[in-house]
Amino acid sequence: MLSSVMASPKGSRSQKMKLPIFTRKGTLEVPSPTEKDWSKDDEDDWVFKDPDQEQDSLPQPYRMINKMVNSLFDRSWEIIEARDTSKKAELRRTLPTIYHPLRESKLNTMPNCMDVSQDYVFIGGSKGFSIYNLHNAKQLYVWEKLKVDVISIWATDLGSEILIAPVDEMGIVRLFYFYKDGLYLIKAINELEDASKQTTCIKMEISKGGNFAALLLQGAGDIWLDVYKLPKESWIKEVQYPQLAVNTKKKIRQQLQLNTPDSVTADSLDTDMNISFRGDVKLSLPVQIMKIKPPKPITGTTFKSPLEAFAKIAGCRGLGSGQNHYIKASQWEKREAILRATYKKFLDGEWEPEPISMATFYFLLPSRVIPMPAGVKRSPGLACVLGVHWTDHHNFFFYSLNRTLKDKVDPEGVWPCAAPIVVSQLSPCSSYLVLACEDGVLSLWDLAQGLTLGVVALPEKCFCQSIHFLKYFLVHKGQNVYPEGSVKCHMKCVVLCTDASLHLVTASGIQNSTISLLVERPVKYLDEAICAVAPVQALPGMVLTFSRDGSVFLMDVAKSQIICSFALPRSYSLAAPWNPVFVVSLHHPCFLLRGDHPDEIGSASKAEDIPNSIFYFNFEDYPLLKNFSRNCTIPQASILAHPTFAQALPLEERCEKFFQKRSDVWGFSKEYPASNTLLC
Repeated sequence: MLSSVMASPKGSRSQKMKLPIFTRKGTLEVPSPTEKDWSKDDEDDWVFKDPDQEQDSLPQPYRMINKMVNSLFDRSWEIIEARDTSKKAELRRTLPTIYHPLRESKLNTMPNCMDVSQDYVFIGGSKGFSIYNLHNAKQLYVWEKLKVDVISIWATDLGSEILIAPVDEMGIVRLFYFYKDGLYLIKAINELEDASKQTTCIKMEISKGGNFAALLLQGAGDIWLDVYKLPKESWIKEVQYPQLAVNTKKKIRQQLQLNTPDSVTADSLDTDMNISFRGDVKLSLPVQIMKIKPPKPITGTTFKSPLEAFAKIAGCRGLGSGQNHYIKASQWEKREAILRATYKKFLDGEWEPEPISMATFYFLLPSRVIPMPAGVKRSPGLACVLGVHWTDHHNFFFYSLNRTLKDKVDPEGVWPCAAPIVVSQLSPCSSYLVLACEDGVLSLWDLAQGLTLGVVALPEKCFCQSIHFLKYFLVHKGQNVYPEGSVKCHMKCVVLCTDASLHLVTASGIQNSTISLLVERPVKYLDEAICAVAPVQALPGMVLTFSRDGSVFLMDVAKSQIICSFALPRSYSLAAPWNPVFVVSLHHPCFLLRGDHPDEIGSASKAEDIPNSIFYFNFEDYPLLKNFSRNCTIPQASILAHPTFAQALPLEERCEKFFQKRSDVWGFSKEYPASNTLLC
């Protein structure tokens, strides 16, 4: 009997599915037809019996052995079913089309960072940086004059010129001016002769157009923000008409000195190298206009009366910062004593030192929402205000750029938030701003129009990690397209949360914002967690996602589906998948990605022997993506054909189209436009 019971795991599972049997003590009687006559017996009169015992009852110790063997079979069967379900789910997962790179550029040094401007690629590596042609991957020039590596690099388009700002491992920022075939060193901004007083650059930002630069510096246990005005108008004159005259022999001698292994590699000599370093030309230096320190901690008031506090914030300076209040120090002490008494068991123990407050800053263009000092003219396209917020602080400050270093640094305006700001992002057009607080609430601002587009909240237990703006697009006949002309009061952005979930935030008009889930938080396949996101401006509504397992996908956010995948050659792998080195061009339909050869890395004895490659992907060369990149703009006439698309037009254009449509119905003559007639 024991062997028959243990013959199959299915038998034990079927036995467990049997319902328990309730039997009553004593003889059974036929109950009466009506429920009222039923006897109300206690539960003790009923006995629970195992259905297995109704068939057979094994003696000990065989009954215990039987249960242990059945339990072992049941657990094994559950593992088998789980594995089978996992295999079926893996087979059901559709694999997207995989595209490989079109070109590979092998480098002699490890590329730590990249940036693209115009038709050039700037790659920071060992002891300097190099310049490549974006289209044919030819090396044009190499500047290697440092003793340490370059860890980050910025390239800002100034029109016909490019401003290059590499940052080395010591945190020193150097400004380079790239004009035609000449490379000019402007200045190492924070380099000091005394190494003990050396400051480190943590973050840098250059304004659109290259008129201003801001550096977040740290040194001697302190942190601050330095803002510079860049004399780019003087640079172009000094380059075109250099003041220093150099004879022909000196030029030839300098050119021979530059064409050395220290500045140019052997590979670059085989290419059409037409860039030279112009160390003889001295350009005007940046002018420091402001030094901003973190906000002081709020302490007891020093004012003797409320009138003094109101007089301090005359003209709305500092209104909302929390510094100008009338709370006495004794009140702060009482509140702190109550807090410590209430949460004593949590506050006792060792405390870690508080991290240094970091700053996030943006250069903002003139708009209706940004306060400007009286008598200052607004120049279109020229940054006029610096927006700053610090970690663990609620306020977003506005500082006017029309000042000198001698002027007192006071914010022209303050936006207080309900919770500390953790992440913020400014759109590439500088018209929209998103502030994400630590409570998961996002505030959407239209700076150009001076409007609040809305407030959205992330799902519970979701916290913002990064925000990425998309150029506003529409879905027309199943295809993502860009509206022709400018679009106001409409924005779309992608939010990556700390749990690797991806969300799409849209705002159309005032107080009409929505949030939708694009990618759920990975629960089973943790290697599929998204680590980085990059919008693709050449493809409407498309973003690149980089996963922890090294996968690179192109996602359509409108349909929330994967279009294709980009993979490196089989012998290569994505370098540092949790922090990939890549760059997406804003003006060309391509992106570059760094890849490493894991087999050769382990066998290399020196760092110089490690093979490093940059792979080039062009969206227009892949069959599946040609339709997305072509005809990606829809004219306004097609937009007006659909009522939902008409909302994407500016209000002035919608009113004009409405009046023109009314004129056709009412029969106004063309000499007197309907809009003018109705407005009169």
